[in-house]
Amino acid sequence: MQSPSDTLSRPLRDLRISVTDRCNFRCRYCMPAEVFGPGYAFLPKPEILTHEEIATLAAVFCTLGVEKLRITGGEPLLRRGLHELIEMLDAIPGERDLAMTTNGVLLGRFAEDLVGAGLQRATVSLDALDAETFAKMNGVGATPDKVIRGIDAALSAGLGVKINCVVQKGVNENEVSALAEFARSRRVALRFIEFMDTGNTNRWKRDQVVPSADLLAELRRHYDLQPVASPRVGETAKRFHHADLPDTEVGFISSVTQPFCSDCNRARLSADGQIFTCLFATKGHDIKTMLRDGASAEELTQKIAALWGRRDDRYSELRAGLAEPIEKPEMSYIGG
Repeated sequence: MQSPSDTLSRPLRDLRISVTDRCNFRCRYCMPAEVFGPGYAFLPKPEILTHEEIATLAAVFCTLGVEKLRITGGEPLLRRGLHELIEMLDAIPGERDLAMTTNGVLLGRFAEDLVGAGLQRATVSLDALDAETFAKMNGVGATPDKVIRGIDAALSAGLGVKINCVVQKGVNENEVSALAEFARSRRVALRFIEFMDTGNTNRWKRDQVVPSADLLAELRRHYDLQPVASPRVGETAKRFHHADLPDTEVGFISSVTQPFCSDCNRARLSADGQIFTCLFATKGHDIKTMLRDGASAEELTQKIAALWGRRDDRYSELRAGLAEPIEKPEMSYIGG
């Protein structure tokens, strides 16, 4: 079937697959502890897609033009047998990028198994190197030591590694230079992400956003950063490389100050089988029921293509003009 485009002529190229809504952190920008406490009702196991169901749907998405598969959560390494799912995804015909986003705490334990299963890259969230700042941000008092060990284990196992840092004014903007030096010392890519109004519980305020332009200006006081000559279509980050280390990048994801909706080619599959066409979508589209009722690959393909064909999401471009906040799924539910 021909690859579909949405109402704004954006193709489908990227699928983010949430494998669990659970996490061992309680980061304020994602899962604040006062909301996601001991009594929080996470998804019951029967509602969560099996490995086989995820692989079936991923294969359908790939026939529609998806070139990148990314495993997300919650924290995906809390899902038992994750390497088995990665093996299934790696076996889908065609060459594509297979990656995972993780907080890195369990990465050291599983890195070699993940590489053996076919995982190519891991993006690790690391919002601070200072232990006190990091503990405050992750909400459970964890220190960055295990994350750093996970990064080093992943590199030793042969995984490509990228570091993500969400920057909040008054919280961790003073960590930017230290993180840049840390990533540079390990020759890994680093992405700074503007604090976004994902979900409904992170108490987002516009004045807590540190504009990417300010971060770039600060880093250029220390490093010669040059724009990457040929940015990729659908790339969410504006990328720069160190002039003296051309293979080491720093990027900026600026959903608030420089929205990139016009190039967005991502779909999201939640752990319980809902398709979301935007990180900020007000609702998902149930595909699990159709799958469990025995729908054929052709029927699933037609359903997903029709959903994408009706897509008109561009929330980040419209955000400033909205009179009232809208209800959105939590990032821990559909992945970042």
